[in-house]
Amino acid sequence: MIDIRLADPGAEDVRPLIEAHLAHSQDAGPDESNHTMGADALRTPDIRFWVLYEGETPLGCGALKALDDGTAEVKSVHVSSAARGRGLARDLMAHLEQDARQSGATALVLETGAEHLDEYRAARKLYEALGYNYCGPIFGYEDDPNSAFMRLDLKPTG
Repeated sequence: MIDIRLADPGAEDVRPLIEAHLAHSQDAGPDESNHTMGADALRTPDIRFWVLYEGETPLGCGALKALDDGTAEVKSVHVSSAARGRGLARDLMAHLEQDARQSGATALVLETGAEHLDEYRAARKLYEALGYNYCGPIFGYEDDPNSAFMRLDLKPTG
């Protein structure tokens, strides 16, 4: 059974996911364009971090960072290589969207690798399929040829 839970990014069972995410990002582009957060950076009060479990096995993670402009930034979405192809990243993204809506965020925003970085092709394809649109740099970022910025406007529920 799949279960998505708030978690500590520094927990022993979660560290391999964070480390794999960091390794992927370090291999994908130049250091100055890498905005991936490690476990300690994900432990701040403005970030909510979730882990997708199957039973007690962590298979993926994702986070939301509250931004000063009223949006929420999607951070650290990662599914273990052994669990890919099962729609788990889509499940994580749906969970993040639901939480952002409930918290009153006006939009979900994210930074990912630009089109010339093949390592991010699957992520961009997923975000596009979920209705994200390309946009200019999001709050806290500057224009970067190695970054693609995306936004999903959230209409209030109720």
